[in-house]
Amino acid sequence: MGIFLFFALVGLLKQPFRFREMIKQLGFIGAGSVTVIFFTALSSGMVLGLQGYYSLHKFGAEGMLGSAVSLTLIMELGPVLTALMVAGRAGSAMCAEIGIMRISEQIDALECMAIDPFRYLISPKFLAALISVPLLTALFDVVGIMGGYLAGVKLMGVNSGSFFSGMEQSVTNHDIRLGVIKSFVFGLLVVWICTGRGYFVQKIRGAGFGAESVSKVTTQAVVLSSIAVLIFDYLLTAILL
Repeated sequence: MGIFLFFALVGLLKQPFRFREMIKQLGFIGAGSVTVIFFTALSSGMVLGLQGYYSLHKFGAEGMLGSAVSLTLIMELGPVLTALMVAGRAGSAMCAEIGIMRISEQIDALECMAIDPFRYLISPKFLAALISVPLLTALFDVVGIMGGYLAGVKLMGVNSGSFFSGMEQSVTNHDIRLGVIKSFVFGLLVVWICTGRGYFVQKIRGAGFGAESVSKVTTQAVVLSSIAVLIFDYLLTAILL
């Protein structure tokens, strides 16, 4: 998998780069995930708003609701839930696509024609994921904060000015930078694991043959990428916080 990552990143530098394929993957990974990210962020933000109000109301600190919602979304929930949604929606599809190409010998045919499969297939997906996941995370943060605003201000009666002033005073550039770094790392993990499992479908022990092997490695890819996101979330928080 380490060698696979190296060749995938090297493929970004090889010419001619498949720009159209990268745009296509941007549409699939990025634009295609906007709906699920929007509703996930809205529901998460509204739940945070309600639970945050319930907890802060006990201490008479409802004015800190904006700070609690924004920091939770920007530093933790935004990058993590975005990566998990992308892994479930786009990562599984990428793994299945490459796995089917491997078992049907399409990748072998590319190699026989002296076409680098990494430059042709893998690298555009890597670049598209590295662009899409941070942008989707930013969308998640904005929609989630507005969801928290709807739940806390409109439903529970928190003062609108205190909500936004608390958010402005508590959120720093360091917090935003941490969220951006996490989103890049998570995007890399998702596309790396999902494409790698599909690429090595025939070498994975216990995967079986044919369609059965593709179904098994697709499940493995989603599970492993989700676990990797959660593990690296802790590691990055411990290192960069």
